[in-house]
Amino acid sequence: MRARGAGIEAAARAHLCRAGLRPIAANATARVGELDLVMRDGDTVVFVEVRYRRSARFGDGAASIDARKRRRLVLAARQFLARRRDLQDAPCRFDVVDASGDPDAPTLRWLRDAFRADD
Repeated sequence: MRARGAGIEAAARAHLCRAGLRPIAANATARVGELDLVMRDGDTVVFVEVRYRRSARFGDGAASIDARKRRRLVLAARQFLARRRDLQDAPCRFDVVDASGDPDAPTLRWLRDAFRADD
């Protein structure tokens, strides 16, 4: 399960890099949880949550990010920024990469600005 998740996150990271984003960190841990990917899009710091679902029978991966999960991601992002003084004044956004299908060659759907810190 963990290896599958790492492979899907690597595919998402490669997809975002091809789109011009630059990686800062992967699996950045904080007291409240983990940030799958932290990247730069120009001057913007992008916190990326990668969600995988083999099928959409119970909704896509993005739909599984409820208000509680969003709060934890925002708190983790704040903790990450507190440790990175060089990024503290940069604009930030939260993106989601919704992965589905074959875990070895997932279909990726990138949702830019999927939610806001004040949602």
